[in-house]
Amino acid sequence: IDEIEALSSIYGEDWCVVDEDEKIYCIKISDCLDQPKWTLCLQVILPPGYPTAEPPIYQLNAPWLRGQDYVQLANSLEEIYLQNLGESILYLWVEKIREVLIEKAQSSEPAEPDIKKTTEEADEDDGEDFLLECQPIQQDPIQMLNCLTPESQEGKK
Repeated sequence: IDEIEALSSIYGEDWCVVDEDEKIYCIKISDCLDQPKWTLCLQVILPPGYPTAEPPIYQLNAPWLRGQDYVQLANSLEEIYLQNLGESILYLWVEKIREVLIEKAQSSEPAEPDIKKTTEEADEDDGEDFLLECQPIQQDPIQMLNCLTPESQEGKK
């Protein structure tokens, strides 16, 4: 509860409570406050054993976040969890994501992110999984990188 209150006060309007009873939250993270080029929405479910025994269940949503970019960022979050077992890690995750977005903004030449899709990609996903508004997490074990346990799926929609 203290961690959620702290995050809410630190991130203000970017922090969103999706479902307080189910402990589902979302935060919009950008590379800068003024005119962000890169934005990502981190959605988390805090299971009953968090933070002492279970990691948060998370989903990263952004139209540009695919393939190797997704894997590298997800691996970074997993690494932070493993380095801080038993501790609250959401703040560390948010700041790591912000760091990645800032690096991406500094290394990219164009003024706008390149999110063009091939026709095949456009037909496959229609962008539905990459909305930047707070939405309930899709229970997809592959996207959750096998963080889900059978116990944490019980009673979820």
